[in-house]
Formats: sequence, C-alpha cells, structure tokens
Amino acid sequence: MLSIVVGCFVLQALALQVPLHLSPPYNSTSSLDSSDLDFSLWQLDELPPANATGHFVFETVNSLLQHWPNTRYPNGHTMVPGVIPKGTLLYHGAFTDKIPTVRNWVATDPEHSMLFCKGNPDTGCWHLTLATTRPLKVLYFDGTSAANTRDGTLETQDIMAWGELKPEWWWEETERLENLCNWGAPYAVDGYVRMEMDFEVMLCDFTAGLEVVSFYNLASLLLPVSTLSFPTPRMPKIPNDFKIRMFEVMHAGSWHNRYPGDTRINLDLAGIVSLYDTTLAPSLVSLRAGQERCDHRLQGISHMDIEAVRSSVSRAAERSQSDRSGVDWKTLFRVIVDRYSDRLDLLDHLLNSTLEDDALMDQARKVHLQLRVMFTPYIFHNTVPPNASFDSAHSWAAPVFKACGTAHTSSIASYMSSLNPSERLLLQSVQETTREICRITTKMWAAGVLAGLDPFLPVESASDAAKIARLVDTWRQELSGLMAWLDWSVWVRCRPTCGPEEMCYLPSWPLNSPRGRRSPYPPHEERDDSNILNTSFADRVSFKHDLLMQQVGPDDDRKKPQPKCIRRVEPYGF
Repeated sequence: MLSIVVGCFVLQALALQVPLHLSPPYNSTSSLDSSDLDFSLWQLDELPPANATGHFVFETVNSLLQHWPNTRYPNGHTMVPGVIPKGTLLYHGAFTDKIPTVRNWVATDPEHSMLFCKGNPDTGCWHLTLATTRPLKVLYFDGTSAANTRDGTLETQDIMAWGELKPEWWWEETERLENLCNWGAPYAVDGYVRMEMDFEVMLCDFTAGLEVVSFYNLASLLLPVSTLSFPTPRMPKIPNDFKIRMFEVMHAGSWHNRYPGDTRINLDLAGIVSLYDTTLAPSLVSLRAGQERCDHRLQGISHMDIEAVRSSVSRAAERSQSDRSGVDWKTLFRVIVDRYSDRLDLLDHLLNSTLEDDALMDQARKVHLQLRVMFTPYIFHNTVPPNASFDSAHSWAAPVFKACGTAHTSSIASYMSSLNPSERLLLQSVQETTREICRITTKMWAAGVLAGLDPFLPVESASDAAKIARLVDTWRQELSGLMAWLDWSVWVRCRPTCGPEEMCYLPSWPLNSPRGRRSPYPPHEERDDSNILNTSFADRVSFKHDLLMQQVGPDDDRKKPQPKCIRRVEPYGF
C-alpha cells in the first residue's frame, strides 16, 4: 500500500514539473552530434599540460586559513584581501602594563598570546584583550608565513614590503611590518594575517577600530629553568609551564587544522592574487619545472612580474564590491572537495586492500560499482559501449567525460565576461581540476564496462581473470597518479587514529627547525643566559631547544612533515 501511495505522489509531482529544454548531451532523448559537442576536446588520453598550475591554485584556495595544509606547504604563493568582523577578540601578551603605541602583533587565540606574556614571578605578566569596533581590513598571506626562515616562507611579504626578495632580512620583523603598513595605508589596510603554530595579525594601529576589553596582570608561572628541568628528590616535580604553553599553542592551532579553518577572518576570494597564476608571473613557470611542490619558491622571479603582482594586489585591495560576479567561490570549491575526496579515498582503499586471488573479481566489481555511483548523474540513456574493445581511447565515453568535467563550471563560464581577473583564475583552477578528476575516473569506468563489470551496460564477452588482474593494477596506478596530482591535504592524517589522550600533529615551525643548522634567532644577536625569563619567545625556544624540544629529524622531515600522534597531557612527546 505504501508503495502505491508513494508512486501516486511521484506521478503527481512529475505531472506538475515543467520540462526544461536541454541541449545534448544533457537531454538523453536527443541525438548526439559530435560536431556540436566538440568531443575532440574531451579525449580520455589527453594529459594535463606539464606546467599546469590549476590544481595548485585549487588546493591553495581549498586550504586558506587552515593550519594543516599550510604547515605541509609553508612557502606561500597567495595573497587574499579580507576583513576581521566587528566584535572579534584579539589578544596580546606583554611584560609591561603599557598598551602598544606602535605597530605590533596580536593573536587570534589567547593560548598563542600567552607565550608572550612574560614576567618574573614577583611581577607577573600582562595580557591584553581587544575587540574590533568595526570590520578590520586585512591582507592574508598563505603558507607558514610567520615563520622566520630563509627557506621561502617570507617571500610574498618581501614582494609587498620591499618590492624585491630580501632573504637576508629574514629577521627584520619590525621593518617588515612598518613597510607593509606603509604600503597598505592608501588602501586603508588595518593589518596582515599570518600563520605559525597558530594564526596572528600584524596590526598597523592598536587604536584604530579596536577597544580594550581587559588588560590583566596575570600570575607568572615561570620558574628558573634549573628548577623545572632538574627537580631534587625532596622537591615535588613542578609542571614545565613553558612546555605546557608551547603545546597549548599547537593545540589551539589544531582547532583550525581543517575546513573551515580560522573563521574569524573572512576572505574575499574574488580578490585573490596567486603566484601560481602563470599569466601574472610567467617567469616562475620554468623555475618550477620538475620540482615538487615543497620546493616551490619565488627565487628568480623577474622584476616585471613583481611589479605585476604588486599592482594586482593593489587593485584587489581597492576593488569595490560591484566589481565581483557574486559567485560563492568558497562553497563551489568545497562542494567539489566534498563530492570527490571521500569517494577517491574509498576507491584507493578498495584497490589497495589485500585479497585472496579468488576475491579479485569481487574487488573489481566493488570498485566499478563505486565508479558507476559517482557517474550516475552523467551516464545518459543512450550511452552504449562498442561491441568490441578496439576503441582504446574510449571515445564512446566522451559525452560522460564532458558532462562530468563541466558539471560545476558550465553555468559560470557562460558569463565569463563579468568575472574579474581573480575570478577567472578561480574558474580556471576548478575547470582544470575537475577535468582531470573526471578524465581519470571516466577512463577507469569505461575500461570496467568493456571488461564486463557493469550489469547495466553488458558487452558481448566478459574478461578472464588475467585481464581483470591487469585492469585492477591499471586502475591502481591511475588512481594513485590522480591523487598524487591533486595532493589534497584532507588525505593526510594519522593512521591509525590517535588515542583519547593524543592529538594528530604535523610538525610546524619553530619546532621543526633543523637541529644544528640554524636556530630561530638571528646570529648577530647575543643571548644573555642569566636573563632567560625576559628574553624573547624565539630566543627562549633556541636557548632550551635541546632540553625542551624533540626534533623531527633531518631536512626531509622538515620539508615533508609527516603526521604523528603526540600526547595532550604530560609527558609530552613533541
């Protein structure tokens, strides 16, 4: 009875629907005219160009303001204008009761600013909480852009602050902030958002658009390092406050590891400027050739390209809201990641599962079923495979490939003229990325159809066990290549998952500074070992580097950090 009732409702609903007039291949009742559809542009054996950067732009956009992916690839290539909304809290730690009157730094989480709340036990320290009274206009630098290194983490800031790369100025933070604020003043930029263990804001004026919420004189838990490190048998062990605070900064940063990232900064993607834009910075194309992404730098960029980048950022900073299409780019990117990340991950799991020989056919059918599920919206009623497998290019599947590859972009592409340069870059990155996803998966699906694995599209003869084994091996290689090309950080995680007293951690600066090669403080500064409690955060990290930190190992571990489970309670293991 229930099925009859449901059936009636469905028929009524269908009767009320107004039919849409669709052109091939979307209308399955229409004949397919390959000249109209231009399927020659949708060949399954056509690889993406070797210098294509759309997938880099795509994953960059998908990773903005997320700690995990920007720790994986610390050398940022992207700048995005944004705002910090009214009512947002920001934090600043100090050792005096004076509110900064010069340009300075604030944290988005108090766990971060508490590292800088320095003071002797008899005086305590001071912790300032500010609230925005209006939206603050900011510029965001992606990557681990607050890391003071010579390895490329500061290069986009160099371009904006000085108009050239100055790796020797890697520690000139005061000058860097001064020049950035001077550059941004004509565009009413209030500050700059960067990331290290957590996110921070470089403020140009503590009195502009901000009010004091509290300014507390907090108890200092700092004790002589000898007491912390070498307790006597008669003295109970005192918790290592510095190490606790270090961990809690990493803990706070981990809250923003994944999408949506730090939501206290609202980025305007329609103003994005990327050094992966090959039309904007063509001098970098040959410099990146043959390099892994972890080695991408701006070294060698031409002066002409630097000026073009600065001009693009200036235009983005002053661009009005009317110079935007209104497309919700953030949601578009997320829809694609949501649709494909889990499906590709499942396919990877199925293809790499250890099975007995007699289970191979079952494995192939499971994989192909998942592929068919993925392509359900794109397999037309008149999609018919050839009777023989001579068509190695699978041209019969071109309509499916095109429908999949244009599903998320065809409507936006129809009003290309209304997109500004930043939005055209975003559209191109989505087009290139979804095209390659659909190319590989359509190819896998079509090969499975011709192998007789699709009961809805039968072929004359099914493949034998040896051919199925070769097919599964080919699938495995094709999917592995696709996932490596996409390189989505969502697939990088601790396996097995961490326990309840642990968290999954990706080593970040300054904890992954290479042992014995370079300390986080400048070589020309001398340390006063007797005054360790009043030294800067970076100096203290360096001074007790070996005593308090566990290094992650050689440079390869720093360039390609691997996730690991670390304890959330003592004894810490970072």
